[in-house]
Amino acid sequence: MIIFLFLLGMFGGMMIPFQTSINNKLSAYTRSPIYTSTISFGIGLVFLLIINAFTNPQMLTIGFLSEQSFHYYWFTGGVIGVTFLTGNLLLLPRLGASLTVVISLSGQMVMGVIIDAFGWFDAPIQLIEMTTFLGIILLVSGIVLMNEVKRIHERRNHFSFYLWLIAGLIIGFGPPIQTAINSKLGQEVNSSFFAALVSFTIGFALLVMIKAATNKHFRFPFKNIEHGRLKPIYFIGGALGAIYITVNIVLMPYLGAALTTLAGMLGQMIIALMIDHFGLLGIDERKVTPRKLLAIFTIMVGIIFLRFL
Repeated sequence: MIIFLFLLGMFGGMMIPFQTSINNKLSAYTRSPIYTSTISFGIGLVFLLIINAFTNPQMLTIGFLSEQSFHYYWFTGGVIGVTFLTGNLLLLPRLGASLTVVISLSGQMVMGVIIDAFGWFDAPIQLIEMTTFLGIILLVSGIVLMNEVKRIHERRNHFSFYLWLIAGLIIGFGPPIQTAINSKLGQEVNSSFFAALVSFTIGFALLVMIKAATNKHFRFPFKNIEHGRLKPIYFIGGALGAIYITVNIVLMPYLGAALTTLAGMLGQMIIALMIDHFGLLGIDERKVTPRKLLAIFTIMVGIIFLRFL
C-alpha cells in the first residue's frame, strides 16, 4: 500500500516540471513572473471549481460556508504557497538556480522530518532514528550532485550571501507546512478537492493584490516576435499545480509530511531530467550525465533509509 501511495506522490511531483516549463513559456508574453503566477493560480482555481462542482456542489453554497469556523488553516495554506513562490523569485538572482534548488529542498526535508517527529498539524508521528539522519545526509548529497553548485567560493566571503542562504532554508520550510495545513483542512471538511480549492482561492487573491500593487496593467500581448502567437496549452500550468497540491493533501495522512515531500521531489527530479535530456517543451537539450544518475540513486537510497528502514 505504501509503495502505491509513494508512486502516487511521485506522479503528483511530475506535474511540477511540466508546470514550470509551461509557465516559463507564458512568461515570454506576460513578461512578469508574478503575473504568470497569478494567471496560473487563476487557472488552477477554475479547474478546482469545476471538479468541486461535480464532487462537492453542496460545499460551494453560502449555507455550507456559513456553518464553518474558519480556523487559521483555511487561510495560511494559500499564503504559504505564495510566500514560497515569491521567496524563490527573490533567491534566484542572489543564489543562482542550482543553489536555490539545493537550499530549498534541504529546508523542505528538514521541516518534513520535524513535522513528523512532533506530529504537528495532526500529522502521524514518525520517530527520529539513526537511519533518519543517514537518510537526510544521503538526500542532501544527492541533491547537491543533481545540481552543480558553482561559484560558491566567489560569494562565501559576503555576509549577505549567508543571510540569503539562511533565508532560503527557512523559505524551504514552506511546502511541507502548506501540505500539512491543507491536509488538516481536507480532513475537517472531508474533501481534498475542496481543501485544494480554498488554498488556490487564497493564493490567487493574494497574488492579484500583489500584482495590482506593483503594476496595475493587466493586459499582455498574445503575440511574441520570438515565440509567435500564444498557444492555449500555455495556460494549463495552473491545472497541473492543482493536481500536485491535491495529491499532497490526499497523501499527507498516510505517508506523513517528510515522505509526501520526498515522493513529490523525486517525481520532479525524474521528469526534469527527461525534459532536459530530450529537450521537451522547447527546452534546450541537456543530456543526462553519470553524475545525475548517481544523484538519483543516492536520493532513492536516502529515501529508503529515511522511511523504509
